Amino acid sequence: MTEVKIDSTLKEKKSPRVSSKKKRSIVGGVVHVYASFNNTIITVSDGSGNVICWSSAGKQGFKGSRKSTPYAAQVATQHVLNIAKEFGMQTALVEVKGPGVGREASLRAIQASGISVTMIKDITYHPHNGCRPAKRRRV
Repeated sequence: MTEVKIDSTLKEKKSPRVSSKKKRSIVGGVVHVYASFNNTIITVSDGSGNVICWSSAGKQGFKGSRKSTPYAAQVATQHVLNIAKEFGMQTALVEVKGPGVGREASLRAIQASGISVTMIKDITYHPHNGCRPAKRRRV
């Protein structure tokens, strides 16, 4: 039989990979609240726009028409703010977009969480003349 020499360096097991992600420390950031008629999405980013964490009513387990309730928006907001507090967030600028019912509930949850709100900004799109309407219906 032939003898196979195995290099000793190949026998050594490689150490498991360590994630290169570092926990960032953010004192102030931006909380984006997008409240549509069907869902509420909350995103927390730092001052330069890098997303730290996000959540939505659907991610929290609400399905169907329960996603579009104020309670679902409150639960999603509380979840995302708990994660943001772990990053050290203390102050926030809040940007609200959309016509949904989750707007007010998420703002109340932000203020009740202990994070101080510096400014609330409504950035909902407002068409100046809008799209061209559909042609007139003939009956």
